Amino acid sequence: MLNGEAGARATCSVVERGDARLEVYAQGNGPLVVLLPSLGRGAGDFADLSTRLANAGYRALSPQPRGIGASTGAMSGITLHDFASDVAAVIRANGGGPAVVAGHAFGNFVARATAVDFPHLVRAVVLLAATHVWPVPPQVRASINGSHDMRLSEVERIRCMEHAFFAPGNDPRVWLGGWHEDVMHAERHATEATPREEWWHAGGAPVLDLQAGEDVMTPPGSRERYRDELGAARVTIAVVPRAGHALLPEQPQAVAAALIGYLRTLETG
Repeated sequence: MLNGEAGARATCSVVERGDARLEVYAQGNGPLVVLLPSLGRGAGDFADLSTRLANAGYRALSPQPRGIGASTGAMSGITLHDFASDVAAVIRANGGGPAVVAGHAFGNFVARATAVDFPHLVRAVVLLAATHVWPVPPQVRASINGSHDMRLSEVERIRCMEHAFFAPGNDPRVWLGGWHEDVMHAERHATEATPREEWWHAGGAPVLDLQAGEDVMTPPGSRERYRDELGAARVTIAVVPRAGHALLPEQPQAVAAALIGYLRTLETG
């Protein structure tokens, strides 16, 4: 169940799209913000951020990915476009937006695919700890895999999370749970089955590139990558210090402040 510490209590509904059923947590009222989690992880990662968004006057929607909670649907033979269609169905079921679609790590792949496939439903895309180094270096990929490998000792998993996900001094134990191995494999296969040129550019949507200051997948020399590729007119860069690729549990207040600040500029722009 997704509940924050304050503000409006989250409600839960199910959105149906073809053979997919999507469990969606919603909190607050106002302009729509859809939150998409990282590889193999679920909507619970957004509990804190959803509450902060609701308290700031937004309606935060957190769909569970297929295979988590009550969300179901094909897990093989699919692409990022299928996940994008899931997101579009969630937006339509909540008034049609347009919505700001924010994706954490892998989730931003789906956010960008949604902006490409359904531009009329997407107001802007937010990249939360997007990968700036592509492909991911092998040693980092090994640590990602080790982080959720339940066959490893807790000590080894923590070491892997410290390397791949958390900035020095931040506690990775908050992510010892919450992993879904079958979902992770399905999401990786869907990514590999989707040519990068079909989603990477996020259509023509404005983009907030919200970076973690100590993310091993966003070294300092790559900070301008998306703005260089997509253009300064589209891409706004914000950096959250003392955070790694996990970002959300490391600096929740700073993440919310940067995101809400960007949402305010969309309202006045």
